[in-house]
Amino acid sequence: MEIMDFEIIDCHVHPFLIPETNLTRFPGTETPDIFVAEMKRAGIVKCCGSVAKQLTSPSFDQIKTLNREALEFRTRYPDFFIPGIHILPSCPEESCREIEELYHRENVRWVGELVGYFMGYPSYLGDGVFKIYDLIQELGMPVNIHSAGLDEINTICKNFPKLKVVIAHPCDGQEMNARFEFIKAIPNAYLDLSGTGLFRWGMLRYGIDTAGMDKFLFGSDFPICNPFMNLQAVFFEHLTDRELEAVFSGNFKRLIGMAD
Repeated sequence: MEIMDFEIIDCHVHPFLIPETNLTRFPGTETPDIFVAEMKRAGIVKCCGSVAKQLTSPSFDQIKTLNREALEFRTRYPDFFIPGIHILPSCPEESCREIEELYHRENVRWVGELVGYFMGYPSYLGDGVFKIYDLIQELGMPVNIHSAGLDEINTICKNFPKLKVVIAHPCDGQEMNARFEFIKAIPNAYLDLSGTGLFRWGMLRYGIDTAGMDKFLFGSDFPICNPFMNLQAVFFEHLTDRELEAVFSGNFKRLIGMAD
């Protein structure tokens, strides 16, 4: 099979409607239309993710504004974008109301990517935050988390064994191997392939041999990272067609409950 024969769904992007939420680091992705056109040019047929903005002392109103921008992006590109939403660990009541509202009213099925270091909260744990994870687990939604280490992720996974936790980024070196071993050992933990990692030849073949093909989701972190580079890196690994189908779209669709 050729790469164009596969359905490619990118589980980790950061779309934008206004310059303040455009995370690109270089010229070339100045408008939402260009964002979508560049992803399609790479061969991606759908994408999912959250609108992000650097915050220092976040309020829940700011979180809601970002979530509404993600919903508006879906309105503009309904056949292409699947919105991810933010929560705020320090505001469990407000976060739960937001999740409930957007799940039932807007058919939102993905939480994250959560990027605490960038959005002004130091931890994914703390008083009251377990109430948020409990609700996400009850609704069957995956949560995509950017974490500097695995200790917090382990606490979340162990306390919520049915919560689908998608770790953002393979990273590199010893941390990459630790993430492979972690998702192998923890049944409800998964890894998205965005950011660093895929430039290491053989990493995905090794990761699948270690943890299984059901544990990996294709992602790019566009517009920060190059989606075509990640796409080609996955395709260039020595994977079977069945493994490629799982990584490129099947695992995401299964976790989010998307029908074929």
